[in-house]
Amino acid sequence: MSNLQTIADRVEIEALRGEFTDAGTMRDFDRLASLFTRDGMWRIPDVAEFVGREKIRAGIERLQGHWEFFVQNAHPGTIQLEGDTAAGRAYIAEFGRLRDGSSHLNYSVYHDRYQRTPDGWRFAERVYEVRYLDTTPLAGSAPHAAGAPANPPTENESAGSLSGRPVRGG
Repeated sequence: MSNLQTIADRVEIEALRGEFTDAGTMRDFDRLASLFTRDGMWRIPDVAEFVGREKIRAGIERLQGHWEFFVQNAHPGTIQLEGDTAAGRAYIAEFGRLRDGSSHLNYSVYHDRYQRTPDGWRFAERVYEVRYLDTTPLAGSAPHAAGAPANPPTENESAGSLSGRPVRGG
């Protein structure tokens, strides 16, 4: 990283990868699709392949509709810059349960190609490779509807209590 443009490009690409995870987790399908070039491709081998923003948007909504709950954590991998293009990887840990009752715990890698556009860096291609899959049923459940606080405080609980129990004394 010998110049400021290289540093700025790496920061923007890392932010792009973070936006992808956030948009998917928050079910913001329009935002997720906008992270790809107009002819970008998102491929999940043996599951789906979507080319173009409209198909990516429709595809993610259809796929997310199968999940009762889904949690993904991404760890940054490499980024190799070459002018207005770049390639990289992101390492993924995720788990969830499908509406059919099956559960999945995956460790995966996204193999990415990026393109600089007038709107900033975008995914030209994102390919998902599962490295580990565990389909053992998850014992837990989603504690609440998406977007609602898991444990809303009651009148008797203090914001200073880490245990969620009322703070006593003075």
